[in-house]
Amino acid sequence: MAKSADSKLRILHVLRTPVGGLFRHVADLAREQAARGHAVGLVADSSTGGERAEAVFAELTSALSLGLLRLPMQRQPSPLDLPLAARIALHARRLRADVIHGHGSKGGVYARLPGFLPGLGAPVRAYTPHGGSLHFNGASYRAAERILAARTDLFLFESAYARDRLIERIGPPRGLVRTVVNGLRASEFTPVEASPEAADFVFIGELCAAKGIDTLIDAMAALSQRAIRPRLLLVGAGRDEAALVAKVRANGLAETVTFAGAMPARDAFRRGRILVVPSRAESLPYIVLEAAAARVPMIATNVGGIGEIFGPHKGRLIGSNDPLALAQALEASLLKDPAELRRQADMLAAFVATRFTIDEMADSVLAGYREAIGSRQKAQSAISFALPSSHK
Repeated sequence: MAKSADSKLRILHVLRTPVGGLFRHVADLAREQAARGHAVGLVADSSTGGERAEAVFAELTSALSLGLLRLPMQRQPSPLDLPLAARIALHARRLRADVIHGHGSKGGVYARLPGFLPGLGAPVRAYTPHGGSLHFNGASYRAAERILAARTDLFLFESAYARDRLIERIGPPRGLVRTVVNGLRASEFTPVEASPEAADFVFIGELCAAKGIDTLIDAMAALSQRAIRPRLLLVGAGRDEAALVAKVRANGLAETVTFAGAMPARDAFRRGRILVVPSRAESLPYIVLEAAAARVPMIATNVGGIGEIFGPHKGRLIGSNDPLALAQALEASLLKDPAELRRQADMLAAFVATRFTIDEMADSVLAGYREAIGSRQKAQSAISFALPSSHK
């Protein structure tokens, strides 16, 4: 059935792990689409996410008129992927979904693979790659992406970096391509003041190699050799936590580097004067957006889409995987006038407020859906017109 420009859509979002920035992106998008009167549902893994995911899903329930379906999903490619994709496609057909939007590499598989199956290809299929699917993949992943691209009506990238990275790896997509950056709520542009007992520096994120925390510990060790012993708070959890704890102890930093576990970002901002983002790989990290909006001074590496967030202030960023350069940046920030740090934070917040808003994100995604639906309808009309009358 044709959709008019102002008709309400039935949208099903598919992701695997309900954690981190990907989950926040999907939850924000679903909430905003529902607020605009569209019918929205979610499909996610049932074995990951923990209490935090349960709390978010509980809060979202009233907005999900198409419901929440949680199924066991494997992180690595599995023979179960095809039947699971078919099950999700049947679920979408029962819901009469107009759009299936896959997020991340596995969500993208489940959203797009049924497009090859007879009778299950009707909805428009949108795909948003996220960090992991852009950075850590091999030849088999690239081959799968090239195949799935044939059943992708709309590519929605969260940064120009993500768009260029995917094109570099699999070639120009055949579907529509739109770059729609992540957005923040107006309430997130409220400044956060560090508490009097705050550490000098704070890291917030997953404790894993991609985040470059080991280089931050090495930088702190370099400073300690110069008789400079600032305090660092590491906020988060992850698979490399034990190795990082051992590294802190081996460098004699146990008294100045503290592991605080996971907590909400704005709570963590109060516990450190300067946020450090030493990442080796990123797409468009929410933590950088949130810190910018909260006017938290930052030291960050120039990787992924971080430069897009900093925009005209990109010159403040430093190279990644360089402990000595990071140590120099940490030391310089300790010596900088606090008023200058506040001025720089205010300037970055003003830039982010002009571009990275949740309203703009939701509006642009919906516009992409409608364009993809229109393109599909035109293509179907052309096929129908070309067929002999006996086949119509």
